[in-house]
Amino acid sequence: MTPPPRSPSWDRLYETAAGQDGLFTTAQAYAAGYSPELLIHHCHAGRLRRVRRGIYRLTHFPAGEHEDLMTVWLWSERRGIFSHQTALFLHELSDALPARVHITLPASSGHRRLRVPTGVVLHHSDVDEADRGWFGAVPVTAPLRTLADCSAASLSPDLLEQAVQDALSRGLVTTAELVSRGIGIAQHGAA
Repeated sequence: MTPPPRSPSWDRLYETAAGQDGLFTTAQAYAAGYSPELLIHHCHAGRLRRVRRGIYRLTHFPAGEHEDLMTVWLWSERRGIFSHQTALFLHELSDALPARVHITLPASSGHRRLRVPTGVVLHHSDVDEADRGWFGAVPVTAPLRTLADCSAASLSPDLLEQAVQDALSRGLVTTAELVSRGIGIAQHGAA
């Protein structure tokens, strides 16, 4: 680990946190010159709040609408991408209201033993750049990849049907793209 700057830079820490809904990791804080002891000091002073192990929040930064997702993404060391039912929800495809957060980590991380946060479902797969997008400050699978993931994971046929119809009617996917990903279009109708 490289040594931190000589003196802590609040501006650098704030800039990092501002792009992440007011959240940052201990590694990001360290890069801005903040030791773990200094983070604890600022927590006691009320400037920071510990969200979970290794993740902190600027106390006076406005809360983001999906701060829970940002926390999970930072937990994944910013390598994960929200997928499956979580991506359906973010894309507003179907009435799916996921009870758990689905995130896909690179296939190479499948061998690591991770302490998975409660309510998080891990998937391991490499996601091509063309299959990626952003929802605010967090990455999410593109609609076509999301539908393919949900189909492969045996999402309820009714929810999948609704998601496919929503995606087709909004022009987010085409019939040909669905067929190319193995999503049976016969049961979903044509666009």
